[in-house]
Formats: sequence, structure tokens, C-alpha cells
Amino acid sequence: MQPPPHLQQVRSVSHKDLPLCCPLPEDEVWNMHPRVYLPIEDDPGGEATCPYCGARYRLED
Repeated sequence: MQPPPHLQQVRSVSHKDLPLCCPLPEDEVWNMHPRVYLPIEDDPGGEATCPYCGARYRLED
């Protein structure tokens, strides 16, 4: 079983999207995991991975 396409690629987020949560507000959440907040701004590389679904995010300036 393949993960959904949005989980295979790094999703770019900006400072206006902080605090970052997964799933994102625009995602359909009826069948998703509980919302979790990711401390992407604390990561030196500006990246975070969701511990539930493995979605990867990158903070863009």
C-alpha cells in the first residue's frame, strides 16, 4: 500500500503557517490522526516530520 502523494514529498510552509500542526487546517481530517503541533521553528534545518503519518515539512523564509 502506497502512502498518499502529499506524504511522499516535503511540504513547504511559511512563518504565517506557524504554529505548524499536522494535519494542516486545509486537509480533510475525518480519517486522519489527532492533530499534533510540530516545533519546526526550533529545528536548525527548519524541517519537521509528523510522528503519526510521516509527513515532512520544510520552513521557507
